[in-house]
Amino acid sequence: MRPAFCQCGGYVTQSIDEFNEHRAEMNKRILSTDHLGIKRFFALDHLAYEGGALDSKTKELLGLVASLVLRCDDCITYHVLQCAEQGVSREEFLDTFNVALVVGGSITIPHLRRAFERMDEAFAGAKS
Repeated sequence: MRPAFCQCGGYVTQSIDEFNEHRAEMNKRILSTDHLGIKRFFALDHLAYEGGALDSKTKELLGLVASLVLRCDDCITYHVLQCAEQGVSREEFLDTFNVALVVGGSITIPHLRRAFERMDEAFAGAKS
């Protein structure tokens, strides 16, 4: 199934597996161009979330807030999954969603729904 196009410029996939497959495929295609600027940006993005003065978990939560405020569903999915891998609890997710809602306002509510759905999927997947 081909993912639907989202208003934010990304694709809205129907499942986490589809998201991961599409992301991996497209990253492989993009990076195979060997464009130096693109490769440097991808590396910079990766390094930005490594632990430093702020641990990786905190940085992923910040990425999730930014993604909600910027209203990017693919970014939301990515950061929810990364947060789940970092051991973010349901309560920590809810506090993070609240910060994003306060910063972004009511226009973020549709994306908050996506984040909530993805959080539930991530927790359900962790139990199986």
